[in-house]
Amino acid sequence: MTERIALVTGGSRGLGKNAVLKLAAKGIHIIFTWHSNAQAAQEVVRDIERNGVKAVALALNVADTASFDGFAQEVKQQLKHTWGRDTFDYLVNNAGIGINAPFAETTEAQFDELLGIQFKGPFFLTQRLLPLLNDGGRILNVSSGLARFALPGYAAYAAMKGAMEVLTRYQAKELGARKISVNIIAPGAIETDFGGGQVRDNEQVNHFIASQTALGRVGLPDDIGDAIAALLSDELGWMNAQRIEVSGGMFL
Repeated sequence: MTERIALVTGGSRGLGKNAVLKLAAKGIHIIFTWHSNAQAAQEVVRDIERNGVKAVALALNVADTASFDGFAQEVKQQLKHTWGRDTFDYLVNNAGIGINAPFAETTEAQFDELLGIQFKGPFFLTQRLLPLLNDGGRILNVSSGLARFALPGYAAYAAMKGAMEVLTRYQAKELGARKISVNIIAPGAIETDFGGGQVRDNEQVNHFIASQTALGRVGLPDDIGDAIAALLSDELGWMNAQRIEVSGGMFL
């Protein structure tokens, strides 16, 4: 089988890091982006390479759309240099931040920051990378359980994720002629450093979420990394334009 290559944004920490390691364990080669910690990114490269696959870490600020043409050119050069190829197979739009602010107090600056990273960035980055994505390739966007249920303080964040869910269906419709499938995964609350590590580190928050989850615990990074690897597997190649929530059954 021809080697597969995945490009994952925000792959140096959190769920993105877990996802690239799970994909690498399945023999998929990796390009991932990092934003602020070059040393952590190189450590992830070494961890990936222990699986016998190749990895490249590239700096990217997903809010900086002006940099996307240069980034796409860098991806093209790395594909040629590292793999002798012109295209990659899977794009995972994972990079993101969390801002918790009540609707009545959300500032325009906070809104714009979320818009740039969570919606505008993935919209135009995917557009720029389309010439490098294989016909028959796969795109996996990332939403949140908060786009289905509402918790105070996440109005702007969840609205951007809701926009990504609508965009996913349009991408699937318009890219179908190239046999590219597009789906979106919606994690529930996960024990990571996301949003200051509140779910992981605040025992009261952790217990509350576990009590509201059918499977009786808070999600772990492995739960999402495994799901991303499964959603990009050949066995699910016929699934298209779907929102898949991976939350253990939160707020049913």
